[in-house]
Amino acid sequence: MTATPHGSRDDLYIGPLPWDIGRPQTAFLDLAQTGALRGRVLDVGCGTGEHTLMCAALGLDVTSVDLAPRAISIAQAKARERGLTARFLRHDALRLAELGESFDTVLDSLLFHIFSDGDRASYVDTLRSVTKPGSRLFLLCFSDRQPGAGEYGPRRVTREEIAEAFADGWKVDSIIAAAIDNTVFPDGVLAWLATLSRI
Repeated sequence: MTATPHGSRDDLYIGPLPWDIGRPQTAFLDLAQTGALRGRVLDVGCGTGEHTLMCAALGLDVTSVDLAPRAISIAQAKARERGLTARFLRHDALRLAELGESFDTVLDSLLFHIFSDGDRASYVDTLRSVTKPGSRLFLLCFSDRQPGAGEYGPRRVTREEIAEAFADGWKVDSIIAAAIDNTVFPDGVLAWLATLSRI
């Protein structure tokens, strides 16, 4: 979740992080088990690569981007240890068009909610640039239902904000209640899991 336009955020990966749980988020693992992830996959804001490696283990062609060099290095080491093939790139999530590629599936685990309103619009634009009609985006973000806004964690997001952000060029298939697995709250953090299709 560390790809931001404001620097590498590499300092985040010096110590343990609440969202870096050493396995995929349950919400995304469930999607993988139902066969929802297909084609060429882009894991945007990949962190230390658990979702990328989950896709690679399924035999999918997966590319991941993050701005934090330390996160990318950790992810590459995990891939080597597990004997998996994946491509990890240090790249800004707001400049995906520069990749010059197209993907069938995009995963966003805990990235969308870090953006300001202006950057959120830019992010949606750049996602459009690397997808085509029929491509799907799976987005897991902090929910406005989670208590403690302003006290801890990132900006909370409403269902309406997600739908509004993706009103142009996307169809909202579903926005359902989910949880973010983490190392601080045993029962997880309240989240939204959005499924969106490019039109």
